[in-house]
Amino acid sequence: MKTVCDFCKTEYTLDAAPTCPVKCAVCGHTWVVQRPQRRSPILVFIAALCALLAALVFAVAVLYQHQVTEIQEKPLIAEISEVTTDTDENGITRFVVTGRVVNRSEQIYGVPRLIVVSYDANGKVIERQRFMPSATLLDAGGNVKFKHTLSVPITNVEKIAVELENQGA
Repeated sequence: MKTVCDFCKTEYTLDAAPTCPVKCAVCGHTWVVQRPQRRSPILVFIAALCALLAALVFAVAVLYQHQVTEIQEKPLIAEISEVTTDTDENGITRFVVTGRVVNRSEQIYGVPRLIVVSYDANGKVIERQRFMPSATLLDAGGNVKFKHTLSVPITNVEKIAVELENQGA
């Protein structure tokens, strides 16, 4: 612990707090070294808990603001729930894509055309097919299901995605 002579300001480093007054080796002044106050473990715990709570509130606020911004930028999203296959009368097997368009906002939105994109193993686009879902308007918080059979055969298709025509088509 550190202490300073009150008279000449000489600094001393002590291993422990002395139990009796100390005398300065430079000027001879004598003073009582005050023991440092110990922090209460309960107060340290409460301070740490408050800091943790403040960090948690901040993180929730940031995540909420990010979600609000994302919903404002993209109120509608398209989700694929299932991709199956169907074989037609000519023996050609094609993919059937099932999913939904979700309105994440608190406003009514017009439903745009959807684009089903087929990719090969290298991520190269094989084909883009546009189609219109069954609903033209989507209520706040609502969703509309879709089901579309691709015209391209399943050969070389490794991945299928769905996009809204006005968002990245």
